[in-house]
Parts: sequence; C-alpha cells; structure tokens
Amino acid sequence: MLTGAMARRITLDFLRTERGAAAVLAAAAGLAIGLANSRLAPDYFGFIEAPFTVQFGAFRESLSVLDWARQGLMAVFFFVLGLEIKYEVTRGELANPRHLALPALAALGGVVGPALAYLAFNTGAGAAPQAWPAPIATDMAFALAALAAAGPKLPATLRIFVLTLAISDNLAAVALMGLTHAGRLHPAWAAAAAAALALMAMVGRFRQAPYLLYAVGLVVVWALSLHSGVSPAITLAIAAVTIPLSPRKPGRPGVLEDFMESLHPYVAYVILPFFAFTAAGFAFRGVGLSDLFGPVALGVAAGLALGKPLGVFAAASAVIGLKLARRPTGMRWIELAGVSFLCGAGFTMSLFVGQLAFPATGSSEQAQARLGVIAGSILSTLIGMAVLGWAQGRRAPET
Repeated sequence: MLTGAMARRITLDFLRTERGAAAVLAAAAGLAIGLANSRLAPDYFGFIEAPFTVQFGAFRESLSVLDWARQGLMAVFFFVLGLEIKYEVTRGELANPRHLALPALAALGGVVGPALAYLAFNTGAGAAPQAWPAPIATDMAFALAALAAAGPKLPATLRIFVLTLAISDNLAAVALMGLTHAGRLHPAWAAAAAAALALMAMVGRFRQAPYLLYAVGLVVVWALSLHSGVSPAITLAIAAVTIPLSPRKPGRPGVLEDFMESLHPYVAYVILPFFAFTAAGFAFRGVGLSDLFGPVALGVAAGLALGKPLGVFAAASAVIGLKLARRPTGMRWIELAGVSFLCGAGFTMSLFVGQLAFPATGSSEQAQARLGVIAGSILSTLIGMAVLGWAQGRRAPET
C-alpha cells in the first residue's frame, strides 16, 4: 500500500507542476493570438491547417496539425486526467467522503450554473445550444496558478478545494462530451474499441504485466476509437480506469502512479501548450460586432465569468448551510467566493469543447467560442485574484 507520505508527495508534485505550467500555457496562447494578427498570420494558419499523415503498417491517417492536436495529443491529456481521477477517488482527496462532499456538490453547481448562463443567450432562432458544456470545466493549471499568485499565505485547504472541485468538474466534462459530442457511430469500430478496453481491463488484473503491454493497448484503443465516431479523448479517459493502482512492492508506486508521474509533466508543459497554440489563435481583422456580441461568445463568457462562480458558491453555501458538509478549515466566506471565481478559468478545456461543438475551421461560431473562452476566463480569473488578494490583506493583522 502507498504510505501517507508518498500520497502527499504525489499530490504536492501534481500541484507544483500545474502551477508552473500555467505560464507556459498562457505564453503559448498569447503567441498564437499574436501570430494570427501579424504578418506571419498566413504561415500560422497554414501550419495548423497543414495535413500531416501518420502510417504504421496498415494504419494510415491524414489529419491537419490542429486535428492531430485535438484527436491525438489531447487524448493523452484525457488519459492522464483519467489516471488522476482514479488516483484521487481511491487514494487521494476524493477517497475521503468528508472531503469529497463539499467540492463534489459545489462542482455540480458549477455545471448547472454555466450551462444555464450559456443557454440564456442561445435559445431560439440563430442560437447554438450544442456548445453548452463549453463553460463547465475548470482549467486546473490556471486556477491553481492564480490562487498561488493571489493568495500564497491563504490556508492550504483552499488549494485542495480547488484541486478536488476541478477534478470533479473535468470528470463531468468528460462524461458530457461523450453524451453530447459523439460523432456518427460506426458499430464495428466501436465494438472493436470496446473489446480492446475489455482486454486492457483483463491485463490490469495481472499486476506484473510489462508497461509496454499497456502502452500498446492504449495505442490500439486510440486507433480504433478514431474510426468509431467516439472521441479518442473519451476512450482514453476510460482506458485509464483499467490501469492498476496497487503497488508492485510495498511502499513503491504502482503502474498507475508511474504513468501519472512520468506523463503529467509532458502533458502540462508540452501537450496542453501546443494545443493552446493551435486552438487559441484567431484574427481580430475578421471579427465583427456580430461575432463579439454573438450568442456563442456572450454565452460562453457569461457561463465562465458569471454562471460558474455563482453556481459553485451557491451550491457550496447550500451544502454548508444544510450541514451536509463543513466549510474547510480556515476558509472564510470571502475566500470561498474568490476561489469560486477562479473556477471560471475554463481556458484549455473550454477551447477543446468549443472545437468539438464547432469543428468547421474558420466558422463564425468557432471564432465566437474562442472569444468567449478567452474573455470569460480572463475576467473570472482577475476578479477571483482581486477578491483573494483583498482577503489575504485582511488576514495580515491576524497573523
């Protein structure tokens, strides 16, 4: 079994990596927007739209660089996310029902609130209701980095609350993407992908299986799901559940922990920034008032900057008021309000869902989704940081 010290070390390593990666992620998105609005714009758009062919034996697939980032690299991100969710549910913060109740129920409010805010702008003629899941997820890197910058002296329970809520949010986002954004289903390929997942689950029961066998299984599941109509991101997140958690030797990490610790830095510092670089760039020259104040842009921005914090805070307040859970030790109401705003930093996850909802490159809806994600994430993060900075200042005389 993992020792308590080892479990804490894994969690702390995760938190440090997420906070450190936020700057790289922001720089990649900023670079994309800068290039898209410079003389190099044709080169930037030519790069992300250029076809790239991968062939391995009989398998051959040709996609644009942007589609490879969405269908390939982001599938690795969701695999690592699935590993982190399984770890937290079995050994981490989500394993303790007392710690789980508040952030999990607050996350439910963080799903309902932004969905309602988005749909308020997207009902009737000319609306695009299919993108309602875009504002529900929290970008852990941005939220944790903003919390560390704005409130380094605030209680550690705030960090654990944000981490646990973000993991719960992202789990909900994965499930909703599977339900709302599946492509045209091809039964034969889907059955083959399901069989491969079942085989991985059987392999996972033999804890001495070589790591290479798991890696091959993941590649097979990804390749099959790519042709099945089910997003590879969903199937790789499910595949993570098949990876065994128990350690091979007492006091040492198991297969899941090894995968999580080895892949997480690459996901945080390479995969997510590259996806942000390919997905965040849009040209202001082609954006008119109809896009800036379009229903998708307003819906996503309102969902992140208004619906998300209100939903999280209202649900958390109700849970605490009904005595279903206690307020985390040392956390004050104003600090709960601040972290509720930080949960509106959707960014990478929201960009990904927006890409799924509006796959046509260059469409007005896709541009609106990007505008809404960036505006809503920045606004929500700035408000959250301002509230937490003020709250920390009010704590100073007490310490």
